[in-house]
Amino acid sequence: MATTNDLKNGMTLNLDGNLMNVVEFQHVKPGKGGAFVRTKLKNVRTGRTLDKTFRADEPVVVAILEKREMQYLYRDETGFHFMDTQTYDQSVVDADAVGGAASWLTDGATPYVTFYEGTAIGVELPAAVEVEVAETEPGIKGDRVSGATKPATVETGAVVQVPLFVETGDRIKVDTRTGAYLTRVQ
Repeated sequence: MATTNDLKNGMTLNLDGNLMNVVEFQHVKPGKGGAFVRTKLKNVRTGRTLDKTFRADEPVVVAILEKREMQYLYRDETGFHFMDTQTYDQSVVDADAVGGAASWLTDGATPYVTFYEGTAIGVELPAAVEVEVAETEPGIKGDRVSGATKPATVETGAVVQVPLFVETGDRIKVDTRTGAYLTRVQ
């Protein structure tokens, strides 16, 4: 059992059955009254942020999370299937736990899957992934306005705004946090 004096950014707490990441915290010692800790917490499952104030030395439950590198295999009606790269054990992760990462999962990708008490609660992708453009309008010769973009559907089904010179079949690098086009890959 830790106390609020032990808080660090990135630490995960179990508050009333909800897993909360510490985004930021500040110890406050007013001139009058007891010290307290002002925190900004992010719910691991829903992504919502919450401002919460604790008394100094208040006990908090620290959640022990396990991150494992796993290879994405396929998706079906039961969820997303992953294989542990060390033990070759397969796990099914439900769509809620995968969340927005589903837009960028390609066959054979190796993201980190976060487990809490044996249950998968999230999938962490690298900052950028390479995907193939499955469909986009052809660029018209001479139509090369600087900064102009067009929609492109990638192999995972996500739609990305790309420059006019990108064609169907090209491989592009996409930022997984924002879904923005970064560069074309040779």
